[in-house]
Amino acid sequence: MSTSTGKGVGRFTRRDVLRSSSIALGGLAVGGGLLHAGRAAAALPPQQCEGACYPPSLLGLAETARQRYSYLEQLAPLYYYNEPYPGTYPGFLAASYPPLDDDEMRITFMGSAIPPVREAAAMTSIFVEVGWDADNHRALDSFVFDCGSGVAAHYGAMEIGFARMDKIFLTHLHGDHMGDLTHIYCFGPSGDRVTPQYVFGPGPSGVKSPRPPRRLYDDGTRAFCSNFREAMRWHSESFSFQYTSYRDYPSPDEIYWRWGLPHKPSQVSDDPWGDGFALVPIELHWKTVGGVAYDNGDTGVRITHFPVIHNRKGSIGYKLEWRGLSMIFTGDTKPEWNSIRQASNGNAGVDVFIHEMVVPPEIWAMQNMHLPAPGDGEEWDEAVARLSRVQDSSHTPQGAFGYLLSQIRPLPGLSVATHFPAADDTVECAWRSVQRQCDRNGVDIGQFGQRFVVAGDRLVVSVDSRSHAIRQRKAAVLDYGFSPIVRVDTERFNPPKYATPYDQIDRDEEIQPGEATYCDSGY
Repeated sequence: MSTSTGKGVGRFTRRDVLRSSSIALGGLAVGGGLLHAGRAAAALPPQQCEGACYPPSLLGLAETARQRYSYLEQLAPLYYYNEPYPGTYPGFLAASYPPLDDDEMRITFMGSAIPPVREAAAMTSIFVEVGWDADNHRALDSFVFDCGSGVAAHYGAMEIGFARMDKIFLTHLHGDHMGDLTHIYCFGPSGDRVTPQYVFGPGPSGVKSPRPPRRLYDDGTRAFCSNFREAMRWHSESFSFQYTSYRDYPSPDEIYWRWGLPHKPSQVSDDPWGDGFALVPIELHWKTVGGVAYDNGDTGVRITHFPVIHNRKGSIGYKLEWRGLSMIFTGDTKPEWNSIRQASNGNAGVDVFIHEMVVPPEIWAMQNMHLPAPGDGEEWDEAVARLSRVQDSSHTPQGAFGYLLSQIRPLPGLSVATHFPAADDTVECAWRSVQRQCDRNGVDIGQFGQRFVVAGDRLVVSVDSRSHAIRQRKAAVLDYGFSPIVRVDTERFNPPKYATPYDQIDRDEEIQPGEATYCDSGY
């Protein structure tokens, strides 16, 4: 691909523009950091917008900038453990989930990366809680938005039990947005979720296969849940010697009215209503702008949805509103106007705007190929072309993210870019692109971390419903801590499906405990 850079200058490849722009911008960086990088230089002419800030050495950034994201390290931590209980062993840390304020909306980024999964960043998942129920020591209401690969470890480390993850809102059915549903669904009844697993998500795409006989696939959330439920059959049966349901779980009609659902809930497969292995899809019409997915009169939470543009028809974003606060999560999407209109919110604005952002194809290819700078040759060109096709079908480039912000009126209280391969060098470059676009359109985005930030795993954003003040922290957890404490009401259990742990196994070759073998206590 070639790009005109002005009369009399000639023709340059994208790679040439990247390199020349790196040199031009190199003096702007603050070594090793990104928080205090000053305003970008005068806006580049539109035809030079493809310029980037690479390679890192020309920015004055050490190579380690590609291996860390220092912003989160500078946030005050929110501890997910406390001092020892009286009488415990010295140094023992007891799990203690930090309570919310009564007027707090808390948004926690359990996963923030684009594939492939990295050691420091799981795939996409956002956990939203509101208010505080002191009697049950949990949020008044809570929601999981997407649950990509690797996030289950964060939920466990952050003391979030399965009962608080019973409502999962999927933006679309890509693996990096629902990969850990297997863990959440399968092990919920072994923990504290002895109630159904609800999965909200878009209906069928309506896209026919281009290959004869041009099948119209049933690729909506209900079909997904139905097939997923049967795929998990061996697991669910094998664990059904445990108690998996309560006697007095509300009826479908009661859940329908209490939660303000778009249709009456019904589980897939033959599980009894209310069972922990009952999988209940709430399928949403993806074309509808502002369709109601959830409207709970008891907790005051209202969640609506709107279509976005990502890869295939059927991707949606969500808006959550509670006590005058609002949050938008778009999921994955190309730049589009629905997100802008939803975030403008009839000129009322939103408190937190969460939107995906990706690096340019050249940078994506450079990182994937472990190169120190944009490359050359046939293999390089093919990698860039392949990733350009992915971006064209699916994603929002960093400059486009800046343009989106410049069009939202009023500007969100905090805009968070996610689904991004965050490291100091990629964030530095993205911040310049966002800042430049906002400057061009007369929008003051402030310093990095004020009105715009790139998410990292365990970023916690709290918003006060009285003042709309926004606070950012990072969750501090125990790397080797056990899962959350399980609290269930054993007096309300229904009998398990299988009466004993031995009903499904062949014990002919079992080694029995005894004096000559092992102690049945386990020691």
